[in-house]
Parts: sequence; structure tokens; C-alpha cells
Amino acid sequence: METKDVFALLTCVLLIASGGIYGIKFLRKGNFLLGMEWLIVAFSGSNLLIFLLTQSQISYGISFFCDAFSRGFGIPIVTVLGLMAVTHNYKPSKLKDAAIFAITFASTLVMIKSDFMAKPLPYFYVVMWCAYSAYLAYFIARLARAGEHLHALGVTVAAISGLIVACIYDFYPIPGDDTKAIFLSIALVTWSYMMIQLYYAFFALERAKACAR
Repeated sequence: METKDVFALLTCVLLIASGGIYGIKFLRKGNFLLGMEWLIVAFSGSNLLIFLLTQSQISYGISFFCDAFSRGFGIPIVTVLGLMAVTHNYKPSKLKDAAIFAITFASTLVMIKSDFMAKPLPYFYVVMWCAYSAYLAYFIARLARAGEHLHALGVTVAAISGLIVACIYDFYPIPGDDTKAIFLSIALVTWSYMMIQLYYAFFALERAKACAR
């Protein structure tokens, strides 16, 4: 096994740990949307790890679906709605939370199974991630206005690196990276950092809002 393959496996473990730990933390804090999305990312990572170790096509299929969900709807829609709890006091009922996941899961299934989406799908992912990045720019501004400059910087790094990964995902393969192990390592580290940073930034902004009242 080459060094780059070992790094790919280790970054899978990092993604699983980040999504699992901080997903549970969000759930305990009462944010079902962010908690479940983080756990879905961890579940995707665990199945990807199984695939890399065993070549299980079942695990690959599960990871592929979860990845498509997170790139198309989980991060751009579910995560934004979850972050809006602190920026817009948006706190839907558990029934609405469940409905959001049901609709986005169904939309993902249609998206990856429909022939008419095959060609535009990579562009759709980038457009959705750009929309998510636009919201993060607003989130960063809120952090800066609240005096949380370090967290604003941290989320800025997450936003820029996440957008770069989203853009090169299907369009700009890394030279010599035939197995995509190098890109995979970069992407999984980026997503892991994003989930951890957003957790701490979310509650930093929440505390700042409470102190300002």
C-alpha cells in the first residue's frame, strides 16, 4: 500500500471521528439538522473506509449516495438551515426537520437516478456549493460584527477550501492522482475541518448574541 493510500484511509477515520463526535454534540445541543447532517457525513466516511479496505460495492453505493446527498442538499440546504438557528432564530419542529430530510433524500435519489441529470450534475454541485459559500460569507460577517474575529477567520478558511474542493471535484483532476487518493485526502481533511470549525463558530456566535442582549 502506497503512502498516499494510507493517508486516504487516515483521513477517512478523521472524517468519521469529526462527523460522529460533533454530530452527537449538535444533537445534544438540540440542533437536529446539523447533528444529523454531520452524522450522515460520518456514515458516508465509514462506508468509504470499508470500500477502500474491502472493495465492497454495497459500501461504495451507500457512500456514493451519502456523498451526493451532502454535496447537493445536505451541506447547501440542510446545513444552512441548521446554521440559521443562530443567525435568524430559525428553529423548526422535529416534524419539519424530518420532512426536510425526507424531501432532500428523495431529491437526491431522483438526482442520481435520472438520465437528464447525468451531464449537468457536476455543475449543479458547484452551483449549490457556491450558494452555500454565499451564506457562509454572511455567517462570517455576523461573526466579525460580534467580535469573534478568530472564528470568522476559521470559517473563512473553511469556506474557501471547501469551495476549491467542490470546484476541482469533477473538473480538475490532480496530475498523477489516478486513484484519486491525494484528492480524497485533501477533500476529507477539508470537510473534517469545516464540521469542527462550524461547531465552535456556531456556539461562539450564540454566546456573543446572548451577551449582547
